[in-house]
Amino acid sequence: MIRRIHINQLRPGMYIHDLNCSWLEHNFVRNRFAVKDAETVAKVRAIGVAEIDIDTDRGADVVEEPPVAPAAARPTSVRRFAASSARVVTTDKAGSPVERARRLHGEATRIVRDMMGDVRLGRQIEMEKIEPLVERMVDSIFRDQDALLPLARLKEHDDYTFQHSVSVCALMTAFARTLELPREVIREIAVGALLHDVGKAKVPDEILNKPAKLTDAEFEKMKNHVVQSKIILQGTPGISDIALDVAAQHHERYDGTGYPNKLKGEAISLYGQMGSIVDIYDAITSNRVYHKGMAPTEALRKLLEWSAMHFKPTLVQAFIRSVGIYPTGSLVRLESRRLAVVQAQHADKPMQPTVKVIFHADGRYLQPEDVDLRRSQDRIVGHEDFATWNIDPARWLPQ
Repeated sequence: MIRRIHINQLRPGMYIHDLNCSWLEHNFVRNRFAVKDAETVAKVRAIGVAEIDIDTDRGADVVEEPPVAPAAARPTSVRRFAASSARVVTTDKAGSPVERARRLHGEATRIVRDMMGDVRLGRQIEMEKIEPLVERMVDSIFRDQDALLPLARLKEHDDYTFQHSVSVCALMTAFARTLELPREVIREIAVGALLHDVGKAKVPDEILNKPAKLTDAEFEKMKNHVVQSKIILQGTPGISDIALDVAAQHHERYDGTGYPNKLKGEAISLYGQMGSIVDIYDAITSNRVYHKGMAPTEALRKLLEWSAMHFKPTLVQAFIRSVGIYPTGSLVRLESRRLAVVQAQHADKPMQPTVKVIFHADGRYLQPEDVDLRRSQDRIVGHEDFATWNIDPARWLPQ
């Protein structure tokens, strides 16, 4: 669990999750690291921050709460920032859309991981586990897609294959909802999206997890995962033709340059065309060992460029409407030189979402402030990279 503590509570054995200051204000190599000795504690305290975040799953927790320094003793800028954000990062109410979405995302990743392991061992997909999960994911998107979709961008290297499947499921559900498809059709699309990469269970680990670009021979073996997905799903009782199309056609391209069957134009089903757009969007916005993910806005611009050849333009435009021009959870720069995380979309004003202002481009944190840009003189002038500013995206997910 991520927990915020006073700097006086820091002890050797703890694991720092976030120093709560700009990278310009400290000389540590990274913002997250283990506190191994008293010397490291002293160096962290010397930064001058009042509070830090620790990860109690990766290090020691606070044994007892020592007295906290009086607020008056803290620098004004730190005091204001701490007062606005002094919380355990995961303290959303248990029943809130955000907390439910986080639990659902974690559960979905575990289920997909277990399913891939079963398939690798020659076992059949257990649809009695998949179907209730998909129903809950569809419910979550219909209830509040701004809670679940931002989680699609948070991926760990070791879990990429599983989290990619979960992300594509969530994005496809939002996409299908924008197209106003029937609920029962959306459910089958979501099933196909969650299972679209199941054939990767048949790809050798040394290829699937290779931390570098694949050779031509390796890429041919990787491409075969689509055929394997189709074979596996055809042998799975209860799989619909809609779900099968998503999995079997998500690498086909509108101009016939895709694989495995080089289908062209309307020979690719609607569901296959949707899958191809979402799959590549999630892939190019994700960080990999050999590939730094694009900012969402840049990725959407690329999809528009590629729609002249690879994708149906009207579908790309519909997908952009479904996630927003500045997708929820992305970091943007405002005309005022402040940085903000997008919190919610407004269908009537896609260029003016609600954002949470957190940082200034001169390198200092600001007191967090929610701003509905429809009612503000400020405006978005571009996107930013969380890593460039040493900001943890998970910390600023929509509340």
